[in-house]
Amino acid sequence: MSESEAVEIQKVRDSSRRIVRELGFMKPTVAGTDLPASAVHAIIEIGSNDGLTAGALGEILNLEKSSVSRMLRKLIDADEVEERVNPNDARSKLLRLTVRGEATFTAINRFGHGQVAAAFLHLSDDQRRVVVAGLSAYAEALHRVRAEER
Repeated sequence: MSESEAVEIQKVRDSSRRIVRELGFMKPTVAGTDLPASAVHAIIEIGSNDGLTAGALGEILNLEKSSVSRMLRKLIDADEVEERVNPNDARSKLLRLTVRGEATFTAINRFGHGQVAAAFLHLSDDQRRVVVAGLSAYAEALHRVRAEER
């Protein structure tokens, strides 16, 4: 590894930590909710993907089955999520947001949109395009690494 690659890696690591902190992920609850980060991500994925199973959710969130199970139990008990029969596989259940969950999903999206929009005010059009392209490419590369590790 060259010295310049090592410097770039360190800059990405530093920036990643700063992004996590600035987005509030170090706090016990996030996105203007009283929910932990994993539950917020679960609500976003369930709200964005009709017919998601617990197994698929665990894969998307990169969480162990037992962690997903505990989290879903809490979300079901809080009336944020409900399970329904999977017509294609009686062994699994499909996840769906409740009316309350839909309201939480809307609030989370409004909060996240506001965070990004506020940050974009501090960037030029060119900088914004670079950020969008760079973060998208980086997220996809990280996903590919995880897929290769499986």
